[in-house]
Amino acid sequence: MEQQIHALFEEVKQQGSFNGVVLVAVQGEKLLCEAIGTAEYNVGSARHLTTDSMFELASVSKPITALGIVRLHQLAKLHWDDPIANWIPELPYPGITIRHLLSHTSGLPDYMELFATLWDPAHYARNEDVLHMLIKHQPDPLFAPNESWMYSNTGYILLAILIERISGQRYGDFLDEQIFQPLGMARTKVYNRRVEPGLVPEDYAWGYVYRIGHGGYVLPDDVPELDYVRYLDGLQGDGMVNSTVGDLLRLDRALYDDEFVSSTLRQQMFAPVSMNNGEIFHYGMGWLVEHDDRLGSILHHTGGWPGYSTWFKRYIDRDFTLIMLQNGERDHAYTQQLVKSIEQIMAGEAYDVPSPLEIKKVIPLESKNVEAQLGKYRFTNDTGDSHEVEIYIERDKLYMKLSNGMVLSLLPLTTTRYFEEQTATELEFLIDEDGKRLRLAWYTEDEPEVAERMDIDRRDEL
Repeated sequence: MEQQIHALFEEVKQQGSFNGVVLVAVQGEKLLCEAIGTAEYNVGSARHLTTDSMFELASVSKPITALGIVRLHQLAKLHWDDPIANWIPELPYPGITIRHLLSHTSGLPDYMELFATLWDPAHYARNEDVLHMLIKHQPDPLFAPNESWMYSNTGYILLAILIERISGQRYGDFLDEQIFQPLGMARTKVYNRRVEPGLVPEDYAWGYVYRIGHGGYVLPDDVPELDYVRYLDGLQGDGMVNSTVGDLLRLDRALYDDEFVSSTLRQQMFAPVSMNNGEIFHYGMGWLVEHDDRLGSILHHTGGWPGYSTWFKRYIDRDFTLIMLQNGERDHAYTQQLVKSIEQIMAGEAYDVPSPLEIKKVIPLESKNVEAQLGKYRFTNDTGDSHEVEIYIERDKLYMKLSNGMVLSLLPLTTTRYFEEQTATELEFLIDEDGKRLRLAWYTEDEPEVAERMDIDRRDEL
């Protein structure tokens, strides 16, 4: 296995498509710990990544936030089914328990959508601002508590608030005292780099996004449609834990240790959530729960934020560990294939090497060619749920605004097909043979998602 994994990463290095640090371990022993690429770009020079580089974990912070709640449970400060109103009585969403927050069954609305439309981007938001915005504007809940499952960043912001109100300590200080220091995770901290610009840790991996129009890797702060990375930088709980592959391996080993977390408590943490109608969703307390016929039970979480892509997978039946931290992902599909290749090696199968990333050939945008494409479109999934997007042009650039307020830039490959760099996906405007109906195809999976035009179709020819 070790020889094959090293051979795979020799090919990955030759491709030049990966920028990050990867660790693969068996029973805690490292088979591979490899740093590939750049930690920081400077004028005329670059600082290389090392295996001790510190990365922002994005949503891989969630298992750590959940572990903070577990620690409060161990200290007899709370129970899973306690209503959060015991500590946050001002929240205008009744019936939510700590378990609902941990398992994403609270039904709380998405704070990012709220902030995209109502927050002053000149100011940094803090966790209490999320609470105040929910109180002030009271957007409708997505569903009643435990009636359904929906991934909720809002829920994990509230868990961080709970940690502070119950412990009487700052979120980061509590995690440091109760988790990081006891486990020897000396290179792990809660860090909001834009809010605290003078405190950049040693060997820090700056998060970059790849933008063709900017000539390669740039900080997300330099990309206008990613302005939310600045005004949301003060938030904690759903993200903002920073760590290294070595420290995450220490956390992995501690989660097998009965003295740190008892086997009974681990069973509760890693049990899939059961909703009111008896339906099961395979998410526990901060961990996705999966079974693979080849590799057995898997606990994992991923994270994505402009500049960072993170993976933490624990194959607990085989005691394998895979940790992948990137600060310059160019294509999520490439990362997915790389993880698949590693798992093929773990399973003793022949492995596929990810295909090198192709360089997209972008053409100039002609405003007259896109006028017929502007407007609103509605995507509808198999269950009938829908979400709207708006296609618009601003300063001679084409954009797609999602229903949560996020804005994606569309680069023309042809007059009807576009490349979106943040998701590394392509979109295409389709017109019926009679020329009367325009639709939008988004190639996010093997089969495209297709949106119907909402406004009156223009009859202009594409």
